[in-house]
Amino acid sequence: MKILVINSGSSSIKYQLFDTKRSSSLCSGVVERIGNGASTLTHHKGKKTFKTQIRAANHHQAIKHIFDIIIDSKLGVVKAHSQIAGIGHRVVHGADVFRKPSIIDNKVFNVIKKFSKLAPLHNPPAILGIDACRKFVKQIPQIAVFDTAFHQTMPQKAYMYGIPYKFYKKYGLRRYGFHGTSHMYVANEAAKRLKKPLNSLNIITCHLGNGCSIAAIKDGKSIDTSMGFTPLEGVMMGTRSGDIDAAAVLYLMDKENLSIKGTDDLLNKESGLLGLSGISNDMRDIKKKASSGNKRATLAIEVFIYRIIKYIGAYIAAMDGVDAIVLTAGIGENFIILQKRLKKELKNILKKFSAKMLIIPTNEELMIARQTAKVLMRRKKDRP
Repeated sequence: MKILVINSGSSSIKYQLFDTKRSSSLCSGVVERIGNGASTLTHHKGKKTFKTQIRAANHHQAIKHIFDIIIDSKLGVVKAHSQIAGIGHRVVHGADVFRKPSIIDNKVFNVIKKFSKLAPLHNPPAILGIDACRKFVKQIPQIAVFDTAFHQTMPQKAYMYGIPYKFYKKYGLRRYGFHGTSHMYVANEAAKRLKKPLNSLNIITCHLGNGCSIAAIKDGKSIDTSMGFTPLEGVMMGTRSGDIDAAAVLYLMDKENLSIKGTDDLLNKESGLLGLSGISNDMRDIKKKASSGNKRATLAIEVFIYRIIKYIGAYIAAMDGVDAIVLTAGIGENFIILQKRLKKELKNILKKFSAKMLIIPTNEELMIARQTAKVLMRRKKDRP
C-alpha cells in the first residue's frame, strides 16, 4: 500500500511516500519558503536529489508541486494520483478528543481547527496542508495522526494539574504530551530488539532534539510524559525553558515589564540551551565551546543531562522498574557525551533491573504511514 505522509509547517511542507508493505521510502522531499517569493523544492528519489525554485505563494500551490513531482515521468514513483491509497497528516494537537488516527471528514477537520488555540504554531499549518490535499486530490482518503493521541492512556492522576478543577472543565487545562508518534515508534523497535512483547515491558523513551520529551511506557501504554498542556513543559530544550516555577515567571513579567507575548517568546524562543549557554540552541556548537573551557556551555550541558536523569528516575519509580531506556532524535542519537554520562550515572539502576540502554533512530514518518495504512485496512474490512 502506497501512503503519502505530509508534515506541514508555517512556511514549509515535508513529504514522504512509503510502500508500507515493505516499510520502504519511495521518495521524499520538502518545499521551503512558502509564501516568500523564491520557494524551493528539494526531492529525493533513491540516491538522486533534485532541487529547483518554484512558485508557491501558499500551501495549495506547494501541495500541487509535490503531487506533480511524485507523478513526474523521470523523478516520480507513481503514474497517477489514484495509485496513492491514502495521505497521512501529522497533526500536533488533538487534545483529549482523538485517541487514535482519524479519517478526516468535515467534522474532524473542524475539531482540528478548534484545537488551533492549544497549538497556535502547529495546528494551523497542518490545517492548510489538509485543506490543500482535500481540494487537490479529493478522491484520496486523508488521515490525521495526532502527536497527543499516544499519551491519551495516561491516568488522570498523571495528567491533572493542581489548579481549580473548573479550569480543566472550562478550558481543557491538563497535561497532553507530545512527540507521541516518535515515542510509539521507538518503543515498538525496543521491544523487537529485546525480543519481548511490548505489552510486557517497562520502557522509558527519551526524544531529545531541539524539542525534548520523555515518556514512561508501561505494557505498551504511555502512563506519563514530560511535556504538558503545551510543548514547553518538561526537560530543558534547545530554546524552551522546560520546567520553571510559575511564580518566577510572574516575577519576571513584573520586573521586566513583559507582555504575554514577550513572556511567551522568552520561555519558548530565548531560553533552554540557548539562554543558559548564551551561544546556541545547537548542542554541537555548545559541545565545541564546552570542550575549549567555556563555563556557561558546560553548565548548559550539565543542567540538560541532570534534568533528563531526574525524569528517568521518576519514571522508574512510577513504573516500579524498567526494562529499557531509549534515546532517540538528534541529540539522543548523536550526542556521545550524553550517552556515556547516562550509562555511568544510571549504571546501578540498569544493573538492578537488568535493563538495557538503547540508541534507536526515530522514524515518525514511517509510523504515520503505518497508522494511516492500518486505518484504511480497517475501513475496508468494515465496509459491507
